[in-house]
Amino acid sequence: MCQLLGMNCNTPTDIVFSFTGFATRGGLTDHHSDGWGIAFFEGSGVRHFVDYQAAVTSPVADLIRRCPIKSQHVIAHIRKATQGRVTLANCHPFVRELWGRYWVFAHNGDLKNFNPTLDGPYRPVGTTDSEHAFCYLLQELQRTFGSALPPLADLRAELARLMPLIAAHGAFNMLLSDGSALFAHCSTNLYYVIRQHPFTTAKLSDEDLSVDFAEVTTTNDRVAVIVTQPLTTNETWTAFQSGELITFIDGEVA
Repeated sequence: MCQLLGMNCNTPTDIVFSFTGFATRGGLTDHHSDGWGIAFFEGSGVRHFVDYQAAVTSPVADLIRRCPIKSQHVIAHIRKATQGRVTLANCHPFVRELWGRYWVFAHNGDLKNFNPTLDGPYRPVGTTDSEHAFCYLLQELQRTFGSALPPLADLRAELARLMPLIAAHGAFNMLLSDGSALFAHCSTNLYYVIRQHPFTTAKLSDEDLSVDFAEVTTTNDRVAVIVTQPLTTNETWTAFQSGELITFIDGEVA
């Protein structure tokens, strides 16, 4: 199956270190070579990059590794196709508008017989179960709350109601963000680490690369990284529980 990577911070931060290790799994240290993508929130806008090539050989992925784009909310994905052809339209993350803001979504898992009626404005462009699930989520959120963004507590409660309905059809590990919070749901495998003062040196498990975060951060910085499998060998990663939905705001669990 696919793998997910998310980052949520209290100050704009680049994801070059984590993405470097993550992208290596897209065809070199692992077999997720059927495309990849990444989205960075920047104010009310989103920088969105996808490619049907493997992340280890994609020139676009090389650009991301070399260009330190800073953001407080990032969602990335490397794909091992289970449903849908290897094509650009099937690459995660997917982006849609709701309540006058962009929403970004990526999924790891395989949903069987998941065919809810889509009778709202959201339709898949590609042929994945993942994009169908994203359209269904946005449709149901709009149906519940109408034309206005609800308070965070209400939004989270509705997401918590919807997650098991989708997960009943298979593994539903997902990342979702509107640029104000990052929601992460686990069915099978998902981990997070929070990096904050006092910062230490981290070493990637998929690349011979280390970084001393104390040299590139301030004492006020706080960064949460969420991933399918831990990216580093010398940090303590916290495992999600099956069925758990966690909200991250400003680099910490909200």
